[in-house]
Amino acid sequence: MSETRRPALTRHTLIETALRLLDDVGLDGLTVRRLATELGVRNPALYWHIRTKQELLDGMADAIILAAGMGPPRSGESWQEWLARRARAYRASLLAHRDGARVVANAANLGPATIRLFDEELTALVGCGFTPVLALRTIGSCTSYINGFVLREQAERPEVAGEPSDRLAAVAALLERGMDATLMRAFREGASALGEEAFEHGLRVLIDGTAAALQSEGERSDGR
Repeated sequence: MSETRRPALTRHTLIETALRLLDDVGLDGLTVRRLATELGVRNPALYWHIRTKQELLDGMADAIILAAGMGPPRSGESWQEWLARRARAYRASLLAHRDGARVVANAANLGPATIRLFDEELTALVGCGFTPVLALRTIGSCTSYINGFVLREQAERPEVAGEPSDRLAAVAALLERGMDATLMRAFREGASALGEEAFEHGLRVLIDGTAAALQSEGERSDGR
């Protein structure tokens, strides 16, 4: 009889298995002991490849970020098009895993490949007229926006009793103008803090604001 052979225990195997386990149990349920059980080994065997749970989470965060496809703009792609594409791909990568945004937001260290690709992105923005500071702040602001947006999307919310119309009526009762209040009009017109339209609005604001900042820096450097 042939024995069922488990895959070789490597750092890559640990991270891949941890990401699959994350989808099943969430970040709060992910433990080193549970991972060892999933792999069919004892806890000490894992410490040849990861020293702490934080190191495991850092590796998982690194894998999620790299899966989004880092790197400079494609040939003929404007920085605006690149930033929008990068943002959408990053959000999709976070959403691909349960609690993906929490994992990345709590990362302490990222891998060498990620850091090198990040530097290539900054260098490409500098080539588009950005200063190194503006390039770093642009990608940093975009990353923070997406992390925060997806954290809200992935948050486990308690179920609220009652029909949506009843909940809206309860909010309207708190406002002097009731259903005619601006907030209620926004709700009736389909406004939401989450969803594709809300995400794209925030992304457009970030890109437009960056374009204005870039123009302002150019004017200052020209002495205008």
